[in-house]
Amino acid sequence: MSEPISRYAALPLQVACRAVNRCATADEARARMLETIAHCDALLGGAKSFIRSFSGDELRLVVLPEYFLSGFPMGEDVASWQRRACITADGPEYAAIAELARRHGVYLSGNVYELDPHFPELYFQASFIVDEKGEVVLRYRRLISMFSPTPHDVLDLYLEAYGADSLFPVVDTPLGRLACVASEEILFPEISRALALRGAEVLCHSSSEVGSPRLTPKNIAKRARAIENLAYVVSANSAGIRDIDLPGQSTDGHSQVVDGKGRVLAEAGPGESISGHAAIDIDGLRRLRATPAMTNLLARQRLELFAGTYADAPVYPANTLAAGRSVEPPGRAHYLDVQRAVIRALRERGVI
Repeated sequence: MSEPISRYAALPLQVACRAVNRCATADEARARMLETIAHCDALLGGAKSFIRSFSGDELRLVVLPEYFLSGFPMGEDVASWQRRACITADGPEYAAIAELARRHGVYLSGNVYELDPHFPELYFQASFIVDEKGEVVLRYRRLISMFSPTPHDVLDLYLEAYGADSLFPVVDTPLGRLACVASEEILFPEISRALALRGAEVLCHSSSEVGSPRLTPKNIAKRARAIENLAYVVSANSAGIRDIDLPGQSTDGHSQVVDGKGRVLAEAGPGESISGHAAIDIDGLRRLRATPAMTNLLARQRLELFAGTYADAPVYPANTLAAGRSVEPPGRAHYLDVQRAVIRALRERGVI
């Protein structure tokens, strides 16, 4: 394990998303993405200086919102979204993101739509972590999505290409063991638990979620995942999405840091903001995990009790986009048809 930095500031940077859906050309869309990165660059420069003078803590970890470069597809087919909004591992967008992390000396996490040479018919929603030297040290592909392809949809081929360790990656860093959870995946406890069982101590949660004065499902889930796994959750929401056919501030606020006891240490209100930043105490978290107590829920797991239920009662089937060795680009109707079939099967089993 790397020697940790015992205390540092983590910032869920709540920044507005400028969607590319209305861009006239792919070149215009890609120019907009680079403008967004430049905007984040300017905000980070000010944030790092302010947080140091405000709290005395050095900013080391920054999390950006879900699909902060592009927004989300609103009816575009796979091929159109690939051209307009998806980036490649060796493309200029990742290079600019890497330079952003290097210049500000931070670990930088975010979420983008990404192309994969093994699956040219698809795209994946990918969360990443870039270290302070500008190296991509973790790439996580979102596993549960309503209308976007995931590795689970082509699971056998994905495992053949990348291996089982690719599904739940955790990276050991001076900031602790970091992992990523994408958007609504915070609602599915199995994902955070799988990461915690691989050692994850800080969950970087890129989100684009409902802004509301009420306690939303995702905000409940952030606290629950933190308590269950004795882990920090650093959750960044978008400060609204511009240039789409929805009210711009529908997704806004709630960027926050939650500690391993489920306490919200800081939370941003609406608009572009750094107000959700807080200190991460890795030494303290490790003491909690190493102490026998009723509150040490991570150490009290009896997973053998549940293994049979999970193995014998599948719900959403794998490989729905892979017929043999061929991959089919999906439309939205595909996901609805699969879910209807799942509901029928659950009804037949008496689950619903």
